[in-house]
Amino acid sequence: MSIKDIMDSMDYGPAPESAGDAKAWLAARDHRLGHFVAGTFVGAENASIAVENPATGETLAHIPAAGAAEIDAAVAAAKAAFPRWAKLSGFERAQYLYAIARGLQKRERFFAVLESLDNGKPISETRTADIPLAVRHFYHHAGWAAALHSEFPDHEPLGVCGQVIPWNFPLLMLAWKIAPALAAGNTVVLKPADLTPLTAAAFAELLAEIGLPKGVVNIVHGGAETGALIVRHPDVAKVAFTGSTAVGREIRRATAGSGKRLTLELGGKSPFVVCADADLDAAVEGVVEGVWFNQGEVCCAGSRLLLQEGIATDFLTRLRARMQKIRLGDPLDKSTDMGAIVSARQKARIHDLLAGAQAQGYALEQSACPLPAKGHFVAPGFFADTEPAATVSQVEIFGPIAVTTTFRTVDEAVSLANNTAYGLAASVWSENINVATELAARIKAGVVWINATNIFDAAAPFGGVKESGFGREGAHEGMSAYLRPATPKRRVAARIVPVDLTAHTGTEPIAPAIIDRTMKNHIGGKQARPDGGASYVLRNRKGEALALAPISGRKDIRNAVEAALKAGGWAANAHGRAQVLFYLAENLAARAGDLTAALVQMGATPGEAARELRKTQERIFYYAGMADKDDGRTHAAKPRHLTLSVPEPLGVVGVAAPDEAPLLALMSLILPLIAVGNTVVAVPSPAHALIMQPLYQLFDTSDLPGGVVNLVAGDRDALAGVLAEHDAVDALWYHGSAEGAARVETLSAGNLKQVWTNGGLALDWADDRQASGRNWLDRATQVKTIWLPYGA
Repeated sequence: MSIKDIMDSMDYGPAPESAGDAKAWLAARDHRLGHFVAGTFVGAENASIAVENPATGETLAHIPAAGAAEIDAAVAAAKAAFPRWAKLSGFERAQYLYAIARGLQKRERFFAVLESLDNGKPISETRTADIPLAVRHFYHHAGWAAALHSEFPDHEPLGVCGQVIPWNFPLLMLAWKIAPALAAGNTVVLKPADLTPLTAAAFAELLAEIGLPKGVVNIVHGGAETGALIVRHPDVAKVAFTGSTAVGREIRRATAGSGKRLTLELGGKSPFVVCADADLDAAVEGVVEGVWFNQGEVCCAGSRLLLQEGIATDFLTRLRARMQKIRLGDPLDKSTDMGAIVSARQKARIHDLLAGAQAQGYALEQSACPLPAKGHFVAPGFFADTEPAATVSQVEIFGPIAVTTTFRTVDEAVSLANNTAYGLAASVWSENINVATELAARIKAGVVWINATNIFDAAAPFGGVKESGFGREGAHEGMSAYLRPATPKRRVAARIVPVDLTAHTGTEPIAPAIIDRTMKNHIGGKQARPDGGASYVLRNRKGEALALAPISGRKDIRNAVEAALKAGGWAANAHGRAQVLFYLAENLAARAGDLTAALVQMGATPGEAARELRKTQERIFYYAGMADKDDGRTHAAKPRHLTLSVPEPLGVVGVAAPDEAPLLALMSLILPLIAVGNTVVAVPSPAHALIMQPLYQLFDTSDLPGGVVNLVAGDRDALAGVLAEHDAVDALWYHGSAEGAARVETLSAGNLKQVWTNGGLALDWADDRQASGRNWLDRATQVKTIWLPYGA
């Protein structure tokens, strides 16, 4: 083809990137790669898992599968290395992270080519996105390591971190996991995906080259069984997982009751909202970046296109024309836009979902671009006019296919956007700043891009809500996931007071001097009899009957959750929340007599009761003061963007209170939650439910809106189990037995709500370091990251 012909057609000619260095690297290792344990490569002789080039079907290498012995060795190496690594100064750890970043930067081309060979993604993406962002994470976290003493005072690392990463961004996911773990002073056992292990093996060689102390990072290969061994290992203190929601549920169940910290970044079905006043050409390019980038193998892909009716036809016309220009082919050709799907199995899954949608009557439109004869390729496309309930509208396709639906109003757009079990990300397109920010605020997602999509930076937290998981990676929030407040090393088991929850039948006199000591639940700002109509006898330490308390059940929890949902407007006004809490403290002082009497009846001495009351009042004042000061952050991320981390309430939160410090413990659990805008369904200590009566009288006289705090008495573990399983309960704070903590963590896997338990250990509720403070406010919120166009 002549230059004249090229200028007439404007077709791209081939621009291949050489794979020579990467293939020479593989050949030098005989195409067999081993585990990296305690600074040594082992097990290559047992390599039996074939690693394929998705674009050609060529076998690139073989890796071994780590079994129990290999995982034990890797965890033991990490455990042995932890004390020395944790004791290094932040500056010393920062030097190692800086060396890793420099080492990657010097080999960017090599890592980019190896990643494209292994994963099938275009070299244009690995060279401009994957590898530079991986480098950025190590530079960024070198800074966190150096600043740890000032930015996270009185915090300590967790220990050995088990990390399991997916195949869609192999080196980048490795960097997201390893960099903060090392910066915080932890050691690591990481398993890359068995489909894409090559850059992890090359990274391990880099670690050996820079002299990272042996055992600080260990990399083991294998499939799901290997990952399960890491997750279940008793010496792993923290599990970080990126992958499917189904596997995330299994990890939640596997770690229940273990005390392991857990971060889950799971699936998504993100909305891509295009309003009538949007820049349509820019939004079309947003689809290219948000849906067809990385072959659609992106957990936060904006694959649900929500189009305002007035522009839907025009937008789809432009999208069809742009789709035909996507160049699909050899990933190592620099003019390729879209490469290969990672495996034949993933390609078959995509085809099955597309065939199912077509069988249901939905029309698939795909690019007419020719597909290579070899390899696993799927042409970009979309389904027009898809029902929100269609399988392809609800299930993550994880391929280059979008679905489209129209909307009329902002309210309808919000309803459609939130009509999913997921909540990882969203993209909003509008030239009206009021509309754009309203949508960003109301869509339930961990990340929202305005007039942009798929922008990432190490300085901006990333993670989801609902069934997209919990925890954040990147920035201050990501660092905090690898640290814990330094607390007393020795904590005793929580004291569980035995309670006879047999229904009272009226055969025993209850406080004959008092007309009626039969308490009710407090739901929606009103007293409510238990649905089952039964009560149990509350007794003092001598066994004497004091009063009757409700025996509540599933229906009572359901009623309380409905009341809490209706009170969601409580989150809107921080100053108003502060004023109510200050008023609550004022009225607490006015009702000191009633509360003191109740505490004494439950077994406290007058002096103990006075101190508990005083500390409760102090704690109310603290959270009243913090209610309008949880400010969030702006991040120095990408140019021309204002990147905001906005703390948002979790939603409806269940609370199960312990048996110690009946008033102080219950209020210490409730106060941080309502201070930041959550609503609460609380189960008081079954042994000390007498505290309910003066409390709901206190709430009623302090302008606390009905439904913000609901009190439901009964069997703590039974009611906590109902809260754990309830899909409308967004989080659960449990303080009870170790067995109860494990049970609610297991039950929470259904909707992957955040669960924070005491692990069966007692707190000193009067100690502000343990039972109050910033850590509690952070636990009571989740961060939404909003990317706003900003600046010139």
